[in-house]
Parts: sequence; structure tokens; C-alpha cells
Amino acid sequence: YQEDASDMKDMSKYKPHILLSQENTQIRDLQQENRELWVSLEEHQDALELIMSKYRKQMLQLMVAKKAVDAEPVLKAHQSHSAEIESQIDRICEMGEVMRKAVQVDDDQFCKIQEKLAQLELENKELRELLSISSESLQARKENSMDTASQAIK
Repeated sequence: YQEDASDMKDMSKYKPHILLSQENTQIRDLQQENRELWVSLEEHQDALELIMSKYRKQMLQLMVAKKAVDAEPVLKAHQSHSAEIESQIDRICEMGEVMRKAVQVDDDQFCKIQEKLAQLELENKELRELLSISSESLQARKENSMDTASQAIK
């Protein structure tokens, strides 16, 4: 790189002044053309942006108009679906309430049955005790009557 740079310096010493002024003129012309191209590009971009903004605006208006038309059946379907879901939720709630009442009735009935069963078991136990007392008393009478009969026979 350094050799190339030194060669260029050496060559520039030998170039005539006219050649350098021609190159400067060409460079200025190229720079001017470059500026003109940039201006042209910017104008083109501005025009394109204006066209695109108008296009976007028209497309947005078209989409809004189309959405209003397209959205109506979807909205009606959604509303009917929502109403159907609400009615199903109401039915589910009613069924839940019926089930709660059924469980409460079953619990009450279970408690009554348990209470009745406990009463019957107690009554059964008391009756068995009375029966055993009665059986013992009857057996004691039979023994007494046998004893008196056996004493009478003797």
C-alpha cells in the first residue's frame, strides 16, 4: 500500500497542470450529476409515497366498507352463539341447583334413616333384654313347677 501511495505521488509530480484541471472538471461534473440524481430520487420517492398513501387510504376505506358487510353475518352468528351458550349456562346452573337440593334431601334422608336405625337397634336391644328376662323367668317357673311336681311325686 505504501509503495502504491508513493508511486502515485511520484506520478502526480509529472502530470501536467491541464490534465489535473480536466480531472477536476470531470469530478465536479460527476458530483453535480450525482446531486441531480439524488434530487430526482427524492422527488421520485416523494411521488411514490404520495401515491402509496392515497392507495392505502382507498384500501382502508374499501376494507372498512367490506368489513361492515362481512362483519354483519359474523356478528349475528356470534350473538346467536352467545345466546345459546347463555341458555346452556342457565340450564347447567339449574341442574346444579337441582343436584344440590337432591344432595341435601339425600343427606337429610340419610340422617333420618341413621337415626331410625339407631332407634331400632336400641329398641331391639331392649326387646332382647326383655325377652331374655322373660325367658329366664319362664325357665325359672318351669324349674319351679318341675321342682314342685317332682316334690309332689315324691
